Amino acid sequence: MVLMILQLCIVLGALWVGSRYGSLALGAISGIGLAILVFGFGLKPGTPPTDVIYIIIAAVTCAGIMQASGGMDWLIQIAEKLLRKHPDHITFFAPLTTFFLTVLVGTGHVVYTLMPIICDIALKKGIRPERPCGVASIASQVGITCSPIAAAVVAFVTISNANHFDITIPGVIMVSIPSCVCGLMAAAAASYHRGLDLDKDPKFLAKLQDPVQREYIYGGSATTLDKEIPQSAKNAVFIFLGALCVIVFFAIFQNALPAYDTLRGIKGTDPLQINESLTLTADQLVKAKLHIEGMTEFFKKPLAMNLVIQIVMISAAALMIIFCKAAPKKAVAGPVWQSGMVAVVAIYGIAWLADTYFSNYMPEMKAMLADIVKEHPWSIALVFFLVSVLINSQGAVVVSMLPLAYSLGIPGPVLLGVLPSVYGYFFIPNYPSDIATVNFDRSGTTVIGKYLLNHSFMMPGLISVSVSTIVAYCLSMLFY
Repeated sequence: MVLMILQLCIVLGALWVGSRYGSLALGAISGIGLAILVFGFGLKPGTPPTDVIYIIIAAVTCAGIMQASGGMDWLIQIAEKLLRKHPDHITFFAPLTTFFLTVLVGTGHVVYTLMPIICDIALKKGIRPERPCGVASIASQVGITCSPIAAAVVAFVTISNANHFDITIPGVIMVSIPSCVCGLMAAAAASYHRGLDLDKDPKFLAKLQDPVQREYIYGGSATTLDKEIPQSAKNAVFIFLGALCVIVFFAIFQNALPAYDTLRGIKGTDPLQINESLTLTADQLVKAKLHIEGMTEFFKKPLAMNLVIQIVMISAAALMIIFCKAAPKKAVAGPVWQSGMVAVVAIYGIAWLADTYFSNYMPEMKAMLADIVKEHPWSIALVFFLVSVLINSQGAVVVSMLPLAYSLGIPGPVLLGVLPSVYGYFFIPNYPSDIATVNFDRSGTTVIGKYLLNHSFMMPGLISVSVSTIVAYCLSMLFY
């Protein structure tokens, strides 16, 4: 038990140190923790999450190519038109626009261009920018569990299917989208009268006494409406949306996919004695790709959805390059592709480290947690949330913690219901979208407090995740 706790401290320490450095360091420093566990303590290495990584690479490449073509500018422009048409309700419309942008492209890092616009609209309408900005930053990350191409959703489907919970991508987002929208609207309602109005805020009024500060706050105007969008950029968006439709179509109608001969074990068969020291079960024969009459059988298995997503996304990226004037070099230099590659490294290191630890201590974990999760299976949501606070990646939380949850006997519908709880990294305000939002707010009302945790994202984050999880749990119980 002492050794188990010591090794857990090493895992948590690697995650904590990595989060201090941020960016690529989170995945890289997890590698140090992995090396200590494997070479120092002799633990058997877990399995790297290669399927999820491949999907992220394909989706981020496609989204990055669309950004390079100018397609992302068109989406931002459409969102700005909506926001400027309804400035009085910016606190409600801002999170909706950032949420659905993330749902479309699978990453929350696309909203940086939109944040200054949200602040600009709020200032010109006399609305305290903290109100829409705080909840809009939260919404940009909440959308990850609702995107058909996001790693968290695809990993949930892949791992769930492997654990005999037959759920599809549309099945996940049918629960996550309405529940997360409910959570965001609850957070927006709580933020609607948050803080002092600008004309009653002494700190803000004191800034206006300085002509330089007044010019900084009210002098600029952030907008994308003056940018001319070429038809090639719009075509890139159409290709991207078409690719999403193809993925959703195949996820719903998997019988339309090509099927291939696949080996599986026959239930009820006895182990096959190879020699005196080796006994193989039917499942082990399947993994070894050995067909033994009476022990294994062939059946038609459709193409896996993780491969469908990769094929469709890479093909869509190629079409954009050929027909939409998208420069690959520009895509590689863009924020979408770069942030996606950072996510790849983070998930690679974090999930491998977590899988190594948990796979070696699975019996002990079951003994400690089985009674709790048996009585209160929803309590796994607290575990997901706390892990997310540490590792800043919803995809990494799903990949590293979902297999453990299934091994504890928690039903798939329960885990689908608590999926929104994998977003907890707003708790400590060190995530790039939150830091950027603070910098974009020229009024200075969106802040990271003196005591770190009293920041502008805490209240909308807690309300959004709590309400979303409760609603998702109810919907999942209703549907499944």
